[in-house]
Amino acid sequence: MALELIPIGTILAVLTNQVIKTANAAKDVLEKESFKVLSNHLLDIGLVLKELQRQELNDSQAARVALESLETDVKRANNLVDKYKNRARFYLLVKCRHIVKEVQDVTRDIGRSLAALSLANNDVLMGISDQVNRLQNEMQRVEIEASQSQLQVFDKLKQGLDDQTLGPGFANDMLAEIAMAVGVPLEPSEISKELADFRKEKEEAANRKERAEVFFLGQIIELLSRADAARDYEEVKKQYKQRVQAIERYDPSEEYIPPLKPFKCCIRKTVMAEPVSLCTGTTCERAAIIAWFESGERTDPETLEVLQDTSWRCNIPLRQSIEEWRELNYCLKIRSAKAKLLSGVETSMLEALSQMQDLMTENSINKDWIAIEGLTDIIISILGNSHNREVKRKILITLKDIVQGHARNKDTTGWNACACRKLSKQCSTILFLVYTLLKGTVRESAEIAEKILLNLFDIDEENISCAAKSGWYKPLVDRIVQGPETSRLSMVRTLVKMELVDSNLKLLGEEGIIPPLLEMVSANIESKQLSLSALAELSGCRANKELIAASGGVNLVLKLAFTPHVPSIIAVKCYEILEKFTSDTDGAKFFVDENGCQLELEPIVTSLTELQQNPNLAYNVRRPALCSLLGICKFDAGLIKKVVLTANAISLVLPLLDHSDSEIREIAINLLFLFSQHEPEGVVEYLLKPRRLEALVGFLENDDKGDAQMAAAGLLANLPKSERLLTNKLIELDGHTAIINILRTGTMKAKENALSALFRFTDPTNLESQRKLVEGGAYPLLVNFLRSSSVTARARAAALIGNLSTSTPKLTMVSKPSGCWSCFKPSGAPLCSAHGGICSVTSTFCLLEAKALPDLVRLLSGEVYETAIEAIQTLSTLVLEASPQRGASVLHDADAIKPTLEILCWGTDSLQEDALSLLEKVFMSKEMVEVYGSAARLNLAGLTSRNIHEDGRHRRKATRVLSLLERYSKSSTSIIPGMM
Repeated sequence: MALELIPIGTILAVLTNQVIKTANAAKDVLEKESFKVLSNHLLDIGLVLKELQRQELNDSQAARVALESLETDVKRANNLVDKYKNRARFYLLVKCRHIVKEVQDVTRDIGRSLAALSLANNDVLMGISDQVNRLQNEMQRVEIEASQSQLQVFDKLKQGLDDQTLGPGFANDMLAEIAMAVGVPLEPSEISKELADFRKEKEEAANRKERAEVFFLGQIIELLSRADAARDYEEVKKQYKQRVQAIERYDPSEEYIPPLKPFKCCIRKTVMAEPVSLCTGTTCERAAIIAWFESGERTDPETLEVLQDTSWRCNIPLRQSIEEWRELNYCLKIRSAKAKLLSGVETSMLEALSQMQDLMTENSINKDWIAIEGLTDIIISILGNSHNREVKRKILITLKDIVQGHARNKDTTGWNACACRKLSKQCSTILFLVYTLLKGTVRESAEIAEKILLNLFDIDEENISCAAKSGWYKPLVDRIVQGPETSRLSMVRTLVKMELVDSNLKLLGEEGIIPPLLEMVSANIESKQLSLSALAELSGCRANKELIAASGGVNLVLKLAFTPHVPSIIAVKCYEILEKFTSDTDGAKFFVDENGCQLELEPIVTSLTELQQNPNLAYNVRRPALCSLLGICKFDAGLIKKVVLTANAISLVLPLLDHSDSEIREIAINLLFLFSQHEPEGVVEYLLKPRRLEALVGFLENDDKGDAQMAAAGLLANLPKSERLLTNKLIELDGHTAIINILRTGTMKAKENALSALFRFTDPTNLESQRKLVEGGAYPLLVNFLRSSSVTARARAAALIGNLSTSTPKLTMVSKPSGCWSCFKPSGAPLCSAHGGICSVTSTFCLLEAKALPDLVRLLSGEVYETAIEAIQTLSTLVLEASPQRGASVLHDADAIKPTLEILCWGTDSLQEDALSLLEKVFMSKEMVEVYGSAARLNLAGLTSRNIHEDGRHRRKATRVLSLLERYSKSSTSIIPGMM
């Protein structure tokens, strides 16, 4: 066009439209990355041109030249877009480097034209000059690169062609990589379409007389056509028929045509796969001649003549002849295998199946030819009729090979209903398919297995149950969520019958089974029963308890359980669920509503307790209700006192100790142990009735029921120690022996309770019960407990030893007896250093003879209040008022006085007071004052200087001890205010 005759505004408007049109068209080119860069820059230029239109571009020769240059470059860009807009995807990949270079060049040229236009209109573009300068600079320096994945694929393809790597394995790999790089599914129909488009590109190149490109594209097409997915099925059938016609002249018994001599490599003496020819005409395997030359040889491997030229070229006609020879042999073996399969002879069939497997391994085209010849249908029919396990196994392996990696052999026009029905009758088939789906490593196999399973589910719903039993729960859950009523009930019934471990239960909860089950609770009686049964199973998993609680399930179950006249079958399941919820130590924390708010536990506990007053209550309601009550009481100890006082719990639970069922008796004893901590009255009266105390002793003696044993010991520990009749009755029944045995074999909690129960037998006013305890072997056990890991056990053992030690002075044989007793005094018997007489463990309960003193002294250290206070009180029994010097000396020798003084610094008020009581007796001895006086004064000074408003008794006791020190002091100076 003669631009000088056209108004510059018109030129600018036409150019703007052309730029935007080209930019939009560039977006549609399949080679998106490079053309996207061009499109974005053109859109930016369009904005610049629109700004020039708005500001009325000044007409000048420079502006017209710049616009003409820009128009020319934009037309080039548009032609480039048209050139590659609808090209074959495979072609775009193999030309990716060239395309990118073209797009980069035209983008840079447009940038230079834009720079010229900018200079010609600098005054007009004043407001956006920075943006224009940036844009033209970017375009002139743009670097566009092809996709790395596409470049890698192309380079691998080019290298393979250069190396003449033309085998089917390389062809399969390259086709798969190219298809993935350009986004084409690796399916025969899609690949055929793409190759057809690619062949058109070759034809167009031939029309353009581009010989080099025609040759290059032809090489690629030939290579890719060798891939399995690229074969045209009609061509494959045609080729097979041609080969079959060629072998008809051979005897039916022949299975092999020997190779011609030219087919063999002169170096390796084997049939060649990639024959190449030397300048002398000698033909070798390509890999063999390369190795020949690399070893240093420069001679013809057949004639041994020295070669002046070591180059070689592919012998394509020979290669084609060798391939045809191989294919004829394939057809012979296929014909032979068919005859053997039809023979009905099992050995021949096994041989035929091996032949088929070898054929498919050697060349994948045989998968097509085997199917075309009908061998697939033959072996499927044999599979259904044969009783030979080895034949059936080998057929399955062969069928797997036929379809593996071969999309066409997997294709089918529809499901074989008869085969599906047969499969659905075999649970082992479902198990195998489920395993393939859930555990298989091949994604494609898993997808096929799922398709088969879903079809089998439609044929027979029982297959869903079979799949669930095999570990795939989703179909079952889906039917329960959205299936018809009959299906939902059937699936829940299946679920209830299944034996599931925690991991399976958790998986079911995660699949979403709980909400529909809770919904079914509100339906008819059958739905209620089945859904509650399923929820009872699911409640065995902690994760499911959270899900049930979050869905409001606990409140729903509680309301149903406490509804009057609810059918017994429903009540049983409700209480079973409540039992599962309270089976953990913190189970009652799940007693929340759908908003997560804690339910009020007191009315629940009251209802569970009052339920027990019904003498006709069914066992399968009473037992889980009692378990639930026990679980909640363990969770919230504050509820126990309330239920004892308001619901008369003890009187309702006590009779259950006589229940015929041992499990209910065990739960009852556990509940009574908890209740007796707050209100033990009434229990003693009940136990003293005939045969009931025997039952309690039975719990103590039962080492197999640790919880019941612990609870029975704890119950005895909570009962009043003043009930001497109860103590005597227990001794008569050997109850004390049972408790002593718990100290040997029970759990730590049972041992702690047993130690506490022993206090009723160590009452210093009842020497006979003490003696029974010692004779039963309790003392050494108590001493051992002074070294226990349990603070409670150490403290209780120390206190029990203290009780026994309190009786020792009364039982000790005095050193100077009066009257006739002196006649019977054993000669030479050692006297106890603490008690001044003859002591022993069994006769006087002496703690020194029991070797308890070192361990008791150790309890004074460590700053543990619970053990130190009991040790202090027990050690105090050694310092007798009549002769404090002996006991003080024993404590001194045992290093017990120093830690006692240290207690005055760290102990609590009650502990300090007990320490002061002991020190008051110790410092009756002048010798002890001389040894410990200085240290004692420092510790006592802080106590005596306490504020007058503090505990007066505490201060007075400290003052008395200090006065003892002063009495024996060598110094006349007193540190007690007001004393001399």
